Amino acid sequence: MSGSSTRPPASDLLPMDTTEEVRARQAGVAVLPIGSFEQHGAYLPLATDTVIACTIAREIAAEYPVHLLPPLTFSCSHEHTGWPGTVSISAATLYAVVRDIADSLRRSGIHALVLVNAHGGNYVLRNVVQESVGGETRMALFPGPVDWDRARVRAGVQTSSHSDMHAGEVETSMLLHAHPDMVRPGYETSDCLADDRDHLLTLGMRAYTESGVIGRPSLASAGKGAELLAGLVETFGKYLPLLTREM
Repeated sequence: MSGSSTRPPASDLLPMDTTEEVRARQAGVAVLPIGSFEQHGAYLPLATDTVIACTIAREIAAEYPVHLLPPLTFSCSHEHTGWPGTVSISAATLYAVVRDIADSLRRSGIHALVLVNAHGGNYVLRNVVQESVGGETRMALFPGPVDWDRARVRAGVQTSSHSDMHAGEVETSMLLHAHPDMVRPGYETSDCLADDRDHLLTLGMRAYTESGVIGRPSLASAGKGAELLAGLVETFGKYLPLLTREM
């Protein structure tokens, strides 16, 4: 994996294929990045989850024969309500959009769809994939918890997955690697742990953090981000046989 100094700008995260290039590739699996537009503290952009999803998806498309789609940026960020800039859509809307995309892809001959999700609040995506079993479009949700765990071990991430919930070591590391220009000063002194957050879905993030951060961004590094990304790309290889085998 190349160093952060050679990473492309954010505009290059969008696929720029022509219709003829897509026709020639004949990929049977599409990859859809899904992020969010929500607060990530004072040092990461609102589009952090979308940028991370696009970065993962782009690296997957560079390594495997898949059809890369542009991202879904707005999703289910209701727990971040109250912070300026956060925009949410309902779970029903996200569900419907993903199903419509799957239907459209199927009409063009693509019968497998991977949802590359980088926002933990998009719970409904698990139901979309679950309901696809036995249907006309085979789906997968990536990365799963095990995929993240393996990537975290590979990268030497120190904060547990529970503690590193939002704008912490993992997310900051991935942007320091892939798009360091997006990381503002301040992450080095913004650690906030809130492991006891049993009622997050009821009360929202503000009940547990004033800054919007839950994690330890001070431990982030570009090197960890590179290893996290490389680990996820490697793990994706186990998904392709599941998506391409005969139904």
